[in-house]
Amino acid sequence: MAVKIKLKRLGKIRAPHYRIVVADSRTRRDGRAIEEIGLYHPVQNPSRIEVNAERVAYWLSVGAQPTEPVMAILKKTGDWQKHKGEPAPAPLLQPEPKAARPTFDAVSTEDEPKGEAITQKAKKADKKADEAPAESTASESTEA
Repeated sequence: MAVKIKLKRLGKIRAPHYRIVVADSRTRRDGRAIEEIGLYHPVQNPSRIEVNAERVAYWLSVGAQPTEPVMAILKKTGDWQKHKGEPAPAPLLQPEPKAARPTFDAVSTEDEPKGEAITQKAKKADKKADEAPAESTASESTEA
C-alpha cells in the first residue's frame, strides 16, 4: 500500500481551507484519511499553516510521499529540510496584532459638543438670513 501526504479540501466554493492528511494513494481527494497532521488556510492573510512536526517526521521516515502542494508547505515550515538534513529556511511571517479600537468614552471625551445639529434646511435658512441684511445695507447706501 502506497501512502501519500496530501491536502483534503474543505470549506465553501470561494473560501477553501485544507487539512494535511496521510491517506492511501488510491483514495479520493476528500476521502477517508489515515491521520490528519496539519491545517492550511490560504485565504487568510498571511496564510495560516499549522503542521504537527513529530507526525510529519514519522510519516516521512516510514516512506510516505508528499504531493507537490504539501511538499511546498513542508518546505515553508522547515519539516522537509529537517527530514533531508538541509539548513532550515527563514521563519514564516506572523500576523500582526490588530490595534484595539477606542471605546465610546475615549472618543466622546476627545470631541466636545459643538452645539445644535445643523441640517440642510437650517443651512439654507442661515444663508438667506445672511444675504438679506447685505442686500438691505446695499439698498440703503444707494438711496442716501
